[in-house]
Amino acid sequence: MNQSKQLTDGALLTAVFIILMLISAFVPVISIAAVFLLPVPFVLFASRHDWKPSIIMLLAAIGLSVVFTTVYSAPIPVLMGIGGIMIGRGIYRKYTAYETLASGTIGFVAGLVALFLFSQVFLQVDLINEMDEMLQESLEMSRDVMGDFGLAGQTEEQMQLVKEQLDMLIQLIPVWVALIGLLMAFISQWVSYKIIGRLEDRSLHFPPFRTFRLPVSLIWIYLFALIISFIDLSGLAAQAVNNVLMLTGIFMALQGLSFIFYYAHEKNKTKALPVISVILTIFFPFIFLYLVRLLGIIDIGFALRDRISNGKT
Repeated sequence: MNQSKQLTDGALLTAVFIILMLISAFVPVISIAAVFLLPVPFVLFASRHDWKPSIIMLLAAIGLSVVFTTVYSAPIPVLMGIGGIMIGRGIYRKYTAYETLASGTIGFVAGLVALFLFSQVFLQVDLINEMDEMLQESLEMSRDVMGDFGLAGQTEEQMQLVKEQLDMLIQLIPVWVALIGLLMAFISQWVSYKIIGRLEDRSLHFPPFRTFRLPVSLIWIYLFALIISFIDLSGLAAQAVNNVLMLTGIFMALQGLSFIFYYAHEKNKTKALPVISVILTIFFPFIFLYLVRLLGIIDIGFALRDRISNGKT
């Protein structure tokens, strides 16, 4: 009976995935919405049958996508399938929402890496070099425009600063991959929670953001990377440290924003306080991002929430 249900669910959800994939490829108006729905069939199947049967579904989806489109579309079910299966696995094993999110993020990052390898090995396209060349061309175009207005000498220092910032963006590609994976996992998990709640009458949801807390070990990783960053490193070592520092710093900022939400809730402050904090952090990151990050570090290191809940502050 269980085997029969697996086959039925697998066939139905694989068909749904192929339909969504075709919509995303050939119907421009609703293609964006279809892209965000692509991982959902894998989430639904893995949430019912765990990850091992889901691998069979993934292989079937890859094969059918090649048949109905082209061989170059194979990375799409790989990306969406791995991420969706990891989220479904977390739901099946009753992980917390944030544990499931972390699992899904790892899955999508693995899928993005597979997409990068596919483009480099089979398509002979180096995405990093292509991005670098595109940014350099844009920089040269800006320099030429400035020269036409007679501002070349005045803006050379600014252009050099922009070039250094663009180079830093290229070096931080692992961070962007991780953030893209996190965003894809969050959207896929949120949509899947809504659909599972409707289809199976289950109560799945993200807890309030104010309950978001990072493990204490992360602060040591951040501080270690911060100390190492003061050493004169070069090459891959410098890039690795910068990526770790940037990624852990972003998580510290999330911890800080979460603490502001928690503080406003516990102290019955206006809801405008956390909302304004988020807006200022997004639009004025050069000032408020560092303050929020520092608050997150203090919250983790000194257990501010426990002190507030115990009435010590």
